[in-house]
Amino acid sequence: MSKRLLKSGIIVSSMTLLSRVLGLVRDVVIANIIGAGAAADVFLFANRIPNFLRRLFAEGAFSQAFVPVLAEYQKSGDISKTREFIAKVSGTLGGLVTIVTALAMVGSPVVAAIFGTGWFVDWLNDGPNAEKFNQASLLLKITFPYLWFITFVALSGAILNTIGKFGVMSFSPVLLNIAMICTALLLAPHLDSPDLALAIGIFIGGLLQFLFQLPFLRQAGLLVKPKWAWHDIGVKKIRTLMIPALFGVSVSQINLLLDTFIASFLMTGSISWLYYSDRLLEFPLGLFGIAISTVILPTLARHHVNRSDDTQKSAVDFRQTMDWGVRMILLLGVPAMIGIAVLAEPMLLTLFMRGQFLLHDVQAAALSLWGFNAGLLSFMLIKILANGYYARQDTKTPVKIGIIAMVSNMGFNLLAIPFSYVGLAIASAMSATLNAYLLYRGLAQADIYHFSKKSAVFFSKVLLSALIMGTLVWYFSPDLITWNAMHLLTRIHWLAWLISLAAMSYFVMLILLGIRKQDLLAKN
Repeated sequence: MSKRLLKSGIIVSSMTLLSRVLGLVRDVVIANIIGAGAAADVFLFANRIPNFLRRLFAEGAFSQAFVPVLAEYQKSGDISKTREFIAKVSGTLGGLVTIVTALAMVGSPVVAAIFGTGWFVDWLNDGPNAEKFNQASLLLKITFPYLWFITFVALSGAILNTIGKFGVMSFSPVLLNIAMICTALLLAPHLDSPDLALAIGIFIGGLLQFLFQLPFLRQAGLLVKPKWAWHDIGVKKIRTLMIPALFGVSVSQINLLLDTFIASFLMTGSISWLYYSDRLLEFPLGLFGIAISTVILPTLARHHVNRSDDTQKSAVDFRQTMDWGVRMILLLGVPAMIGIAVLAEPMLLTLFMRGQFLLHDVQAAALSLWGFNAGLLSFMLIKILANGYYARQDTKTPVKIGIIAMVSNMGFNLLAIPFSYVGLAIASAMSATLNAYLLYRGLAQADIYHFSKKSAVFFSKVLLSALIMGTLVWYFSPDLITWNAMHLLTRIHWLAWLISLAAMSYFVMLILLGIRKQDLLAKN
């Protein structure tokens, strides 16, 4: 079991690594073109809204509800029933998303007013941020079709993941990054508003991802003609699971959206600083957290479906798969968290400080990155622990927990007001930690999953190794003034050397403390 999961995890992580690297290149290009000023705030706002809905409708709630039900159809072995089920789901989901996308495009000023209230108020009163509202409304009309494309990408990706083809979906985001880089470099210089070129890049990237999936579905014999089937049994089941999951699986995204709303009232640059720091955090979160979550969900769903054959064995396999996922998160998430804490400013400076992105922006973004980073491990664990519920088709419990976390985040935001945008990042980290704790407590109380003694010993060794790693990197890292004085190539050389030192010292310490390959593969 663990060997297959580890292999799948490596495939997804490798494809995700390529995507994240190109994503960083994309963000470097964006920072160079629009910096962290008004244009950046508007574009990142227009990008975040459809991106939030994408995770809500497509990759988040839908995938968590769809995969367990698809596993039931696949267990029957009747390919015709599976194809019919996919056709009905794609037609129904596609119809709903088409309506949402069309309404959002037509009503983009309303969307901009709701989520960018600070700009809307200025627009009403001819304030300094009035033009931000107008530009945000325009960009939303261009970026919202991305929601339509990516919904079908998520659907096809979930189908391919359940048959073991994890690489296709993991590679798809690469196309989005390439599209945005190309439009930024080739189209932006010819437009008065470079953020318009970036919005067009999002549209093209969504279209490319959509077209890329189709040949693989056809090859698997699962490319079908969509059908509207609102009252179909399978569709009803997904609908029932998905509605509460809209909140449960996307709490972190809702919190980020609330942060955007509040940041629209703060100083210019706040949204951009939060974005760039969040982007760096997304690198380990996507590379490790989402990758591991992606590969264990189909396995957990199969174990749950097979419970009728052997209840005790299925429960043990389910628990072992959960524990394996948690151990992998600890193995990769703890050093990532400590590494980011130590190298926040050097990474931001090396990656983004050029063109319109200045040293002041580096220091400002580093503060919010430290705030977000406090919750990195929690953000990762949420992805794994939530699967323990969704694989069992329990979406009600996570939504209750999600609502608690979301309301708590609002309270944390109020307490954090004196700290401006940095307080928003800290509040998000606190909310994520509460969310992860409540998810684990629920699984433990239901005797579904308990953090094993083996994993506790594993965690202590991982933490000690990561702390020693962080101390070494901190000791050898130059101060910010020295970093700022370096030439770009020198910065890259230094950063690469420090990251290599971190990786080498961390894994050497793991070996010295007795961690072996069988600790990553063996069953409990």
